[in-house]
Amino acid sequence: MITDQRPGRTFPSFAAREAHSVPNALIRKLERFGTLGAEDRDWLRQISDAAYPVAARTDLVREGDVPEGLFMILEGMACRFKLRPCGARQITAYLIPGDFCDLDVALRPQMDHGISTLSACRVALLDLGTIRRLTENPKAITRAMRMATLVDDATLREWLVNVGSRSAIQRIAHLFCELLMRFRAIGLARGDSYELPVSQLDLADTTGLSTVHVNRTLQELKRQGLIELRSRSLMIRDLPGLQALGEFEAGYLSLGA
Repeated sequence: MITDQRPGRTFPSFAAREAHSVPNALIRKLERFGTLGAEDRDWLRQISDAAYPVAARTDLVREGDVPEGLFMILEGMACRFKLRPCGARQITAYLIPGDFCDLDVALRPQMDHGISTLSACRVALLDLGTIRRLTENPKAITRAMRMATLVDDATLREWLVNVGSRSAIQRIAHLFCELLMRFRAIGLARGDSYELPVSQLDLADTTGLSTVHVNRTLQELKRQGLIELRSRSLMIRDLPGLQALGEFEAGYLSLGA
């Protein structure tokens, strides 16, 4: 696991933009919700060409900011979070390649949450005018993005159940199963393993546990032969066992067959 750090307070340089080929994750995610035409794919490639690198532990947007547009994660891992007045953080979502923040961000007078990178990322920012045109457009890509937002809402409800009703070991087991399915859906899992660039502090802020409790829970999951952690990667050794422990059912993710 990487060193525990709170999200940074600096912003990326928009001059440091680089052209890349379109990430497969973005198209794969949106095509779960409908077939994309050639024009849609070309537009997604334009998004990728406008992407820029952002360092780990960088705030993309902070609560209270006036929205500049829609952030899309093309590489790496980020999170949505809320900060209490005392500085305590609650992570409310993990963002992986192909994910984006609220499609209706253009309707918000200010942000009600923050978004921060957890690892080095490539990020694209759609301006508010483009978002308004998208939301008024009945094309397949707009419907796909709407469906993806509905899945985000369903995932948040599952996280609420996790924190409110499940035990510590069930919370982390459920989260690890969810991330595996999400990474598989965009082609970024290797069998039952995937990159996990989060710290034990991040997991604590996600699951409502202390870092000490998170550490003990991870050790217990390893002791039971369910997982193996190596640096920045997670190997699930017994997926059926982990799913049973975490009461994990993937229907809310709308992954299809």
